[in-house]
Amino acid sequence: MYTVILLLIFSYLFGSIPFSLFISKTFYKIDLREHGSGNIGTTNTFRILGKKAGIVVLILDLLKGAIPVWVAMLVSTDVDFPVVIFGVVAAIGHVYSIFLKFKGGKAVATGGGAILAANPIIFLVLIATFLITLKVSKYVSLSSVFAAIALIISVMFTGDPFMIGFGVVLGIIVVVKHISNMQRIKDGTEPKITFM
Repeated sequence: MYTVILLLIFSYLFGSIPFSLFISKTFYKIDLREHGSGNIGTTNTFRILGKKAGIVVLILDLLKGAIPVWVAMLVSTDVDFPVVIFGVVAAIGHVYSIFLKFKGGKAVATGGGAILAANPIIFLVLIATFLITLKVSKYVSLSSVFAAIALIISVMFTGDPFMIGFGVVLGIIVVVKHISNMQRIKDGTEPKITFM
C-alpha cells in the first residue's frame, strides 16, 4: 500500500512540472502565460516559442504521462493496482499543477503519454485521429477534442474496466478543457495552424 501511495504522489508531482514555463523563462526570458492563449501547453509553446521549443515540450509532456505508468509497471510485483491510474493522476497534475496554484494545461500531451505507455495501439488510433482532423480543419483544439472522443470509443473495446474508466475520465477532461476553444471556433476567432 505504501508503494501505491508513493507512486500516486510521484505521478501527481511529476505531472505537475510545468516544463514549458521553465523553458520559456530560462531560455527565452518570457512567461508563456503572458503570451498567446496564456496556456502552458504544447500548442501555445509552438505558437510563441517556435517549433524547436514546441517539439521539446511535446516530448517532455508526453513523458510526464508515460513515465509514471512505466514506473508502476516496473514495480508491478509490489503494486496490486491498475497502472493506468498513475497516468490519470499525472494528467490531473498537468491540468491542476501544485506549482502553478492548481492551474495548468489541457492534458492532451500528458494524457497521450499515459495512453502510449498503457496501450500503444490505442495511442496510434489517437495520433491518426488527431493528425487527420488537423490536416482537414487546421484547428489543434478541434483535433484534440476528436482524439478525446476517439479515446472514449477505443477504450470501450478493451474489455478492461480500469482502462475504460481511465479513457472516459481523460477524454472528458480534455473535452471540458476545450469548451472555450469550441466557442471560439464557432465565433471564427480560434487561430488555425499554418504548418500543415
